Amino acid sequence: MRQFFSWKRLFVIILLVAVFLVVGFVVWANDALQPMPEAIAALQSDSQVQVTESNGWYVFTPTTAQPTTGLIFYPGGRVDARAYAPQMHAIANDGYLAVITPMPLNLAIFGVNKAAEVEQAFPNIQHWAVAGHSLGGSMAAQFLSGNTTTQGLALWASYSAVDLSQAAIEAVSIYGTNDGVAAPQSVLDGASKLPADAVFVAIEGGNHSGFGWYGLQPGDNEASITRDEQTAHTVAATVDMLASLNQ
Repeated sequence: MRQFFSWKRLFVIILLVAVFLVVGFVVWANDALQPMPEAIAALQSDSQVQVTESNGWYVFTPTTAQPTTGLIFYPGGRVDARAYAPQMHAIANDGYLAVITPMPLNLAIFGVNKAAEVEQAFPNIQHWAVAGHSLGGSMAAQFLSGNTTTQGLALWASYSAVDLSQAAIEAVSIYGTNDGVAAPQSVLDGASKLPADAVFVAIEGGNHSGFGWYGLQPGDNEASITRDEQTAHTVAATVDMLASLNQ
């Protein structure tokens, strides 16, 4: 009887520890970096871009023409999805559908196949690309490894953990030279897992946090350029990739 009680007590202790760890992880994951006022403002529609919330996504649609190419964006880990609204608004302003997919627990590892849901919801889009920041970029690449219809990939301060070197995609990898989270060399070392013609774009003075609008991320270095400047470079390089899908 005493031995049974000991094992029962041990089981209860293990269960309590497991619950504590799960609850702690959920609280940690939900403590996301919050969007700056500029990001909230970019969620508003204007004469060039209509912004809507659909199926839990943030959808940016150009109003001046019917888009035929779309970009699906995976946010960085523990970053509020709204923090990328300025970039998506600018991409839509250039004539592309742009969709941000918030992730379960703010971690794209739990939503790798979100892009497939978006593609199914917009059957009029002829060309699709996925993009992501940091962990979001790695998971966007993971999605591509099992997908043959998506044609493009944009990595923002990220690299692929899977081999896409033989994939029939257009790829661009954009990084900041002052990045203190995803070291520039680690991004460059990821070239072997991308197609040989992948484009690498260095943003001089850009940092990790500058790929979103959420303040300075812990562990990052200060940028020597403005967030507006980093956004402009990031959008331009991403749009160049999207434009290549129509060629």
